[in-house]
Amino acid sequence: MAFTTSNSFYWKGFRDGSPFVLVAIPFGTLFGVLATEAGLDIVQTMTFTATVFAGAAQFTALQLLQEETPTLIVLASALAVNLRVAMYSAALTPYLGGAPLWQRAVAAYFVVDQSYACSTVQFEKEPDMTVPQRMAYFFGSISPIAPLWYLCTYLGAVLGTQIPDSWALDFALPITFLAMLGPMLRTLPHVIAALVAIVVALLTAAVPYNLGLLIAGCIGMMAGAQAEVMLERRKVQA
Repeated sequence: MAFTTSNSFYWKGFRDGSPFVLVAIPFGTLFGVLATEAGLDIVQTMTFTATVFAGAAQFTALQLLQEETPTLIVLASALAVNLRVAMYSAALTPYLGGAPLWQRAVAAYFVVDQSYACSTVQFEKEPDMTVPQRMAYFFGSISPIAPLWYLCTYLGAVLGTQIPDSWALDFALPITFLAMLGPMLRTLPHVIAALVAIVVALLTAAVPYNLGLLIAGCIGMMAGAQAEVMLERRKVQA
C-alpha cells in the first residue's frame, strides 16, 4: 500500500510539473543557442548545464563571461542568483529532512524554482503526507522538466545560430519567473521584499557588471526579514 500511494504521489507531481515544460523547452534551447554563440562547444555547453542545472545562474554567468567580466564577479553573481535555492532547501527540509541521505543528496541537485513551487504548495495543502510520499511527489514534479532541459540545451547547441530571431525564445526567462512570483507572494513580508528589490534594482541599473541586481536582492531580503520581525512583534504585543 505504501508503494502504491507513493507511486500515486509521484504521478501527481509529474502532472503538476508538466505545465512547466512549456517554459523549459524554449528556455533550454535558448541557453544552448547563446552558449554556442558565446564560443562554447557542445561538450562544454552540456557540462555547464549538467553541473549547474540552474537556468538563471547559467544565463547570468554566460552573459557576464561574454562581457569579459572578472571571473570572481562571475562566480559571485551566479552564486548570488542561486541564493534563493538555499532558501528553497531550508523551506523543504522540514518536509524532506527525514528521507535517506542518498535521496536528499539527489533531491538537492534537483531543487529548482519549479520543483520548489510545486512541492511547497502540495506539502502545505496535504500536511499528512509521509516522507516517502513527499519525496515521490518532489521527484515527480521535476521528472518532466529535467530531461527536456538537457535535451533542448543540446538541440540549441547543435542548431546554434540557425534558429531565427523571429522565434523570440528569450521570452521564456521573464515568463518563468513571473509565473512563479505571483503565487509565492502570500504574505506582506513577501510583497515588501519584492517591491523593495524592484525599486533598488531600478535605482542601481547603472552599476557595472549587473551588480545592482545583487544589491537589490540583498536589500529586498533584508526588508522582507525586517517586515516579518515587525509583524511578529505586533502579534506578541497584541
